[in-house]
Amino acid sequence: MSLPTLLSSYQARTERALQHWLPTAQILPARLHQAMRYAALDGGKRIRPALVYMAGVALGAPLSRLDGPACALELIHVYSLVHDDLPAMDDDDLRRGKPTTHIAFDEATAVLVGDALQSLAFYILAHDPQMLDDPTRRLQMVETLALAAGSRGMAGGQAIDLAAAGRDITLAELEDMHIHKTGALIRASVRLGALSQPGSDAALLDSLDHYAKCMGLAFQIRDDILDIEGDTATLGKPQGSDQAAGKPTYPALVGMDEAQRMARDLHQEALDSLAPLGEAGQPLRAIAEYIINRHS
Repeated sequence: MSLPTLLSSYQARTERALQHWLPTAQILPARLHQAMRYAALDGGKRIRPALVYMAGVALGAPLSRLDGPACALELIHVYSLVHDDLPAMDDDDLRRGKPTTHIAFDEATAVLVGDALQSLAFYILAHDPQMLDDPTRRLQMVETLALAAGSRGMAGGQAIDLAAAGRDITLAELEDMHIHKTGALIRASVRLGALSQPGSDAALLDSLDHYAKCMGLAFQIRDDILDIEGDTATLGKPQGSDQAAGKPTYPALVGMDEAQRMARDLHQEALDSLAPLGEAGQPLRAIAEYIINRHS
C-alpha cells in the first residue's frame, strides 16, 4: 500500500475514533461540546495517530487495539494547538485552514476546550475496551502520555518557547526546546503504538524511541523552513508567523542551508534506528521521508 493511501486510511480511522469519543452538541454543555468537535474534527494531517498505528502494526498489534491510543494522542495535540493559538500565547487566527477556536467561539470557550480535550485523552486510555487488556501496559501508556504532555514535555517546551521569543538562544537551547515542545508527543506516539503489543522488549523500544526523537527534531526543522518558504494557503496557518513573533528558529540561528543539512542527517539517523524491524518498519521509513519533504 502506498504511503498516501495508508495515511488516508489512518486519517479515516482517527476521524471515526474522534467522532465516537467526542461528546455531541446534543449533550450539555452544548456550546463547549460543539467547540470541542470544531477543534478536533475535519482537519489536520493526523501524523501522530499515524505513528501510533505504524509502530503498533510493525510489532503485530491489530488496528482496533490502536484506535484508542491514536485518538488520545490526537486529542492532546489538538488541545495544545487550541491553547497555542490564544492571544496570550501565539495569538493566531487561522489553524488548519479555518478560524482558530477562540475566533470561531471565544477565548474562555477555547481555554475550556483545551482542558476538556486533555482530560478526554486520558479517559480513553483508561476506558477503551478495545485496547490491550493489561493493566500494567495501560498504566505505562498513561504515564507516557502524561509525561509527554506536561511540564517535562510539550507544555514545558511551550514555556521555553515563550521565554525565548525576542532573545538570542544557543543551538543547544533551541534543540532542547523542540525536544520537549514538538518531539515529546511524536516520541509518545511511537511508544504508545509499541506498548500496544505484548512482547516488545526494552532494546526495541529504545530503537523506536531514538527514531521518534530524530524525527521529532526533523519535523520541527522542516516546520521552521516552511514558515519561511511556504505559503499561507498550503500551510493552513499564517506564513511567516514565527518570524513576525521574533521566535528562534533553526534557519535564523544556523542559516537555511545548515538547517536543511541537519534535517537530512536526523532523517538518516532515524532510518538507521529502524534496522531491527526489517521490512515491518517500511511504513515508518516512508513517513519519515514524508515528514522531511512535506510542504504543509
